[in-house]
Amino acid sequence: MRTLILALMLACAACTTQAQDPSRTLPSKDVVAPAAPAGDTLARIRAMTADATCTEHGQCRTVAIGANPCGGPQEYLPYSMTRTDEKALLELAQRHKAERQAQNQNSGMASICRYLPDPGAVCSAGACQLGASSPAPR
Repeated sequence: MRTLILALMLACAACTTQAQDPSRTLPSKDVVAPAAPAGDTLARIRAMTADATCTEHGQCRTVAIGANPCGGPQEYLPYSMTRTDEKALLELAQRHKAERQAQNQNSGMASICRYLPDPGAVCSAGACQLGASSPAPR
């Protein structure tokens, strides 16, 4: 047991030493950064839809989010047409869908292949919310 702990401590020390090595340089600003992970796009979508203030049902819409491995969205989010740049939101949603499709394809992930219908959105207590029959967003 002591040998295992010692080996783990040495491995951690090596990682720390390598991370603090001043000879290692950061990439220059000219290097193109890799594409943002799907979580970043989803965070931007959630931020755009966070203010879902409304005064009537007609101001509320839903946006399909993500992509299940066998097709269809992972979930829907409600948003207010009066508080959201719809064009930008739909572009981000499309980007997130493509990112998820690529992740699904690269990982070989499978799913239960259930159909998730658009629940619609309603104005309730001054905020757009998913229709009553929908599951809560993740």
